[in-house]
Amino acid sequence: MTRPTTHLLRLLRWGRILAKHGALRGIERDPNTPAPVRRLCRIARLGTFQPDVPDYAGAFEAIGPAAIKLGQALATRPDLVGEEAARNLLTLQDSLPPVSFSLIRREIESSFGKPLEVLFASIEETPVGAASIAQVHRAVTTDGRTVAVKVIRPGIRDKLARDIETYEWAAAHLEALGGEAARLRPRLTIANFKRWTARELDLRREAASASELADAMKGYEGFRVPAVDWDRTNGRVMTQEWIAGTKISDTAALQSAGHDMPELARRLVLSFLTQAISHGYFHADMHQGNLFVQDDGTVVAIDFGIMGRIDRRARFWLAEILFGLTTGNYRRVAEIHFEAQYVPSYHSVDEFATALRAVGEPMRGKPVSELSVGQMLDGLFAITRDFDMQTQPHLLLLQKTMVMVEGLATQLDPSINMWDVSGPFVKNWIRDELGPEAAIAERLREDAQTLLRLPDLVRRIEERFPAKGGAPEPPPLPEVELVWDRRARSGRGWGGYVLALLAGGAAVWGAQALGWF
Repeated sequence: MTRPTTHLLRLLRWGRILAKHGALRGIERDPNTPAPVRRLCRIARLGTFQPDVPDYAGAFEAIGPAAIKLGQALATRPDLVGEEAARNLLTLQDSLPPVSFSLIRREIESSFGKPLEVLFASIEETPVGAASIAQVHRAVTTDGRTVAVKVIRPGIRDKLARDIETYEWAAAHLEALGGEAARLRPRLTIANFKRWTARELDLRREAASASELADAMKGYEGFRVPAVDWDRTNGRVMTQEWIAGTKISDTAALQSAGHDMPELARRLVLSFLTQAISHGYFHADMHQGNLFVQDDGTVVAIDFGIMGRIDRRARFWLAEILFGLTTGNYRRVAEIHFEAQYVPSYHSVDEFATALRAVGEPMRGKPVSELSVGQMLDGLFAITRDFDMQTQPHLLLLQKTMVMVEGLATQLDPSINMWDVSGPFVKNWIRDELGPEAAIAERLREDAQTLLRLPDLVRRIEERFPAKGGAPEPPPLPEVELVWDRRARSGRGWGGYVLALLAGGAAVWGAQALGWF
């Protein structure tokens, strides 16, 4: 088990990098920051010069691969890191210098137990992309197909495991301080991050995610997922068909190719809504580097390491919330939050509806160019603290993706309005899923199942209508021994940790002064 002093020294080193990018200023100034955290921030920034404008993304990129992935996770938590930091973290460029092709060749051959030439007729040694966890090479299979080969970076598993252990240790101590830190549930954020990272480190899981999304969107015109080559895919290597297209961020190239930009923007928005609301399974990393447009206007997604999932009941609530906000039915939106137990029952539904109105009404009647889903969602986050709403990570991932999609759609068509595009879709989905015909069909199906399984009726009802809220149950969190519990058990004070921290701070400061960091 890693010693507390090791965790503290790691945090101190990372803190100094954050300080150099001005990324600790917001934490220190936030009135909700616990006093011990504020003191650690002050120690970390001793002797550094902070820029006027914080660069959170630059700081996480400078710290390393695990921090880049953590930054992507924190981009979904404006309630935890602040709106300014969350927006900046959305710009994180998950790009690193590539590793030597000799190491990539060794990784492919050892994972398959075959020479590279048995799998591929040729493979380009220069990667087309190199990220923090894996890099991608273009290749041609022995049967003549052009493919993209994604390979996990050698040694990255151990490095990520070490850093995540420190994240868990820090989150446990932060949450144990209680108050606002406990409400924001940082341990659950790290648990979700750890789960995402585990998925990305197993390329079979990513391949399965791509296959599942492809099946879900099979009947949707204008959006598709590259086919997986399962014979050339394992835990460390994933092979998919090569996509020839234009990056969705290259608007000039798209316009010169004659694409209908407003239609392309509309297609992007509707494809996301179809994934999230119709299927409850969506690509949760739809940034500009992961989307391409083919000659016929089809949008193609790549990189399925981060996926979002919403159960059927939560999708009903989500659709009603979106529809209620677009139509001004704030009372119904408030009722849904109480039904889902997102807001504790001791609060007033009417007061919560009034708070929602304060968020929604300023946007009603404004021209299309001034409306924003991102602004609306930021406003919703602002009232969560007043109503003691615990964080719902499954909805935060959805919120991050909605903001990404809105940003890309606006680049394609500056006049697009997410409400105008999503409103009819959500209305039709609610009608189809909750309307009279749907209700009758659902009732007939349920009654038939009940008659066939009368002995299990009570158990089935309990499983179908569990007595819990709309959020999925949090995963089990690792046991972390808090330093003050260790002190109480051993009968020793904090002196050793304080001395270690000061000594470590001096060592880090000295190393940086000599240019070692």
